[in-house]
Parts: sequence; structure tokens; C-alpha cells
Amino acid sequence: MDDIVQQAMRKWPNVPDCFGWLGLDERGQWFMRDDAAQAQGHFQSGRPGAKGALLTHSKLIEFIERNYEADAQGRWYFQNGPQRVYVELQATPWIWRLESDLRITAHTGRPAQLRECLMDETGRVYLHTDLGLGLVHTMDVNTVAQAIEAGTWRMIEIQGAELPQTYHYIQSPEIAQAQARP
Repeated sequence: MDDIVQQAMRKWPNVPDCFGWLGLDERGQWFMRDDAAQAQGHFQSGRPGAKGALLTHSKLIEFIERNYEADAQGRWYFQNGPQRVYVELQATPWIWRLESDLRITAHTGRPAQLRECLMDETGRVYLHTDLGLGLVHTMDVNTVAQAIEAGTWRMIEIQGAELPQTYHYIQSPEIAQAQARP
């Protein structure tokens, strides 16, 4: 986490959390969700306009990715100075890119070490790593197939609906927060 972020957290310790304003899609792209986007539905809904605006500012994306973490409940967030901005996940907390030598890199640029290779009932491929669970980017699924065919990796079948509980993450902190209110 950036030092400036830690300083802001100490200076303003009671800033309320933010829900619904930031999303991560299944290709590792960040989306800013203003009021208009949120009015179209939840990030995962697939409704036109609900994802929001694709972030393209490289310095902002780098800042988000350096300060991207999970809380004890499995809700992923971006620590924006003193405020936690919880992230709506279209799929998983990590999106993996693979090199031909099977090096694994997260959408944030962090390297990862493989623990398990998984496939759900729809054919989507996931990797469980030392950083956690992530979806393999569609452009890299062929690399996984080659590793399996070569006997380098072994595929484990899993039900997609089981992933959040099994690997301890919450796809929509916004929905979970709304359900937790009395």
C-alpha cells in the first residue's frame, strides 16, 4: 500500500466506505460506476450501461492496483486515501495472464505461483495461486490447454457457483452490504 495512503488513513480514520462505484471485469479492466451506471443495475447484471465507464488513465489504474486488497470477509477493495472503495467483481478478484513458459501474472502486474488449475461447468478456466483465485484471461486459455496436454498441469473440475465460498471472496460487496442491513 502506498505510504501516502497509509498517512491519509491515520489522519482521517473514520471516512465511510464506498460501495458500487468501482468494478473489475473478466478481462482485468477497471470501470468507474457513476450514479447513472448504478441506476442501470448491478455491475454483474449484464445490462447495457451498468458496467460504467472504462478507466483508461494509466496513473489512476496503477494507483488502484498498488492499493488493491481484500478484507477479512473476502470483499476486495481499493484503498483510496482514507476511504475504502469496495470493488464489484464480474468474475474473480484476480485475472491471470500467462507467458509461454507458464509464468503467471495478475492483472495488477503481481507475479503468482500456481497451486491448482480449475475448470467450471461452462469451460471457464481458473487458477488458484499464492495470491488467491483468479480467472484466466481468454487470450491465455490456449496456454493452459497446452500445459495440461503436456502433463505439466492437472485440471480439477469445479462448479462455478462454489468458487466464491470455496476461495473466500465476495463478488458484490454492494449486494452483501445491502443484505446485511436490518
